[in-house]
Amino acid sequence: MKVSSEAAKKAKKIKLIILDVDGVLTDGRISFNSKNEEFKSFDVKDGHGIKLAQRSGIKFAIITGRWSPIVEKRGRELEISEIHQNAIDKLKVFNEVLKKFELKNEEVAYIGDDIVDIPVLKRVGLAATVADAFDYVKKEAHYITKLKGGRGAVRELIDFILKKQNRWNDLTRRYYRKDGEGIE
Repeated sequence: MKVSSEAAKKAKKIKLIILDVDGVLTDGRISFNSKNEEFKSFDVKDGHGIKLAQRSGIKFAIITGRWSPIVEKRGRELEISEIHQNAIDKLKVFNEVLKKFELKNEEVAYIGDDIVDIPVLKRVGLAATVADAFDYVKKEAHYITKLKGGRGAVRELIDFILKKQNRWNDLTRRYYRKDGEGIE
């Protein structure tokens, strides 16, 4: 994991986390069955992390270069209102999302893995990549996860942000209660 000296400082300002999908929320592999139906796998740890962060007020958006009904379904399950698929120009979509949420670049984190993510990584306050991103993409990151895409990397980034914002203990306290009361 790479954590630049400024990553902790940058994490404190984050109000929105933008996610790539293929290679970040998934491991990047796409499978098809005999009916040409597409399959992707998502790590539930990432999903739980998203829900934790949402409880703290952090918002989420998805910007992905491909289109898939599976992405729409997973995004809706996680109550992510901004899902942008077929985003050939991710920077253009990023600027639209920024305007919609009325945020500044430094209030946004983005996690990606490939060359198409570099323009956005260069603009955001906290640029993150997964462990198995290409080296030239990692060079643009303030934070590089230990975990690979589709294997909990998003959760790792979320945990890092929540801890740096001093929200982690309040959000997770109920899981440590001996009586279990308050656990959903």
